[in-house]
Amino acid sequence: MFEAKVTIGLKKGITDPEGATTLKSLHLLGFDTVKEVRSQKTFLIKMDENDEKKARKKVEEMCQKLLTNPVIHSYTVDMKRV
Repeated sequence: MFEAKVTIGLKKGITDPEGATTLKSLHLLGFDTVKEVRSQKTFLIKMDENDEKKARKKVEEMCQKLLTNPVIHSYTVDMKRV
């Protein structure tokens, strides 16, 4: 069995309204040294698969078909055996 940790974020140059709002709020709370906030989403996907290469290929397909929009998102996949 494998667990995939998929971390999805916006590509450089894409506006991140959630990150901008969080940055503004942090400044209002007195955290003036914070210069940038970027939001990300993480999915933990457990798969009943014995071959890491096959598991990774399936996760990549999930990212391309559902989890991300390739026009605006970048993502990383970290696999570990559980």
